Amino acid sequence: MTIKSDRWIRRMAEGARMIEPFAPGQVRAIDGRKIVSYGTSSYGYDIRCANEFKIFTNINSTIVDPKQFDLNNFVDQVSDVCIIPPNSFALARTVEYLRIPRNVMVVCLGKSTYARCGIIVNVTPLEPEWEGHVTLEFSNTTPLPAKIYANEGVAQLLFFESDEVCETSYSDRGGKYQGQTGVTLPRA
Repeated sequence: MTIKSDRWIRRMAEGARMIEPFAPGQVRAIDGRKIVSYGTSSYGYDIRCANEFKIFTNINSTIVDPKQFDLNNFVDQVSDVCIIPPNSFALARTVEYLRIPRNVMVVCLGKSTYARCGIIVNVTPLEPEWEGHVTLEFSNTTPLPAKIYANEGVAQLLFFESDEVCETSYSDRGGKYQGQTGVTLPRA
């Protein structure tokens, strides 16, 4: 198993539509304004956060249960920024729609810019033949409100190609998050 380079990422994004929309290089500014970078790096791809957020609230004092998730635990927001309350979290989705090849596993890591501010980005691995918008979870580990910027880089994808094609892919087993297009809540 090997990590894939910028050349491979560009080939797969342009030929197999693995990442849409796709930035072939690092984007560090928009209209002269500095941003948290996104796009292709040496051995990865920095994904962006869309402007759709679900901000966790405990106003209803319900129990957080992944098998019976209460939609009232979130406040929906569409904005260029998301303010996450202290010691809380928010969900968002990527701008990019991804199509993972059958012989590839993707690991997602938060960008250091956010990690250095106490904001942790969590995404489970993207399995072979999974496709959709990635649901992102931002945890604010600080005692202060924290800001997330929409349409800017938030995490890096690392692509690992196996030396053998898997017997059963995510698509083959009918994974419950296959083809998700919005911020997707837990499904039992």
